[in-house]
Amino acid sequence: MTKPIYSCLWFNGQAKEAAEFYCSVFKNSKIVVDTPMVVQFQLNGTMFMGLNGGPHFTFNEAVSFVVECETQEEIDNYWNKLTEGGKESNCGWLKDKYSVSWQIVPAILGKLMTDPERAPRVFKAFQHMKKFDIETLLKA
Repeated sequence: MTKPIYSCLWFNGQAKEAAEFYCSVFKNSKIVVDTPMVVQFQLNGTMFMGLNGGPHFTFNEAVSFVVECETQEEIDNYWNKLTEGGKESNCGWLKDKYSVSWQIVPAILGKLMTDPERAPRVFKAFQHMKKFDIETLLKA
């Protein structure tokens, strides 16, 4: 049987702190393994590993985690929690307080962007947004 693939996040001593934070942000989440070197945790059923690897490597936007949201309330919730102590960017991107990159996007965005008539208007509407506003996208 093939085992699932999961992400390993390299921290400088904050793996457990980060895992606890992420578990507080996402429902149905829990810490599965907690050792001084490695913390394994699930976010909405997806496994992650936090590694206390030291200061040698840092996060950047080359890797990000996408959270598709059905409602504006979901977008607002994730955005507000993940940007606390972090940094907002454009087009639904943010860095949390650990410098991990996230994309908080409306689930309907893919459908809007595949409509050839609507896509340019939707793009124009969101290219200057930080946090996505579903109502504005739907009106575009």
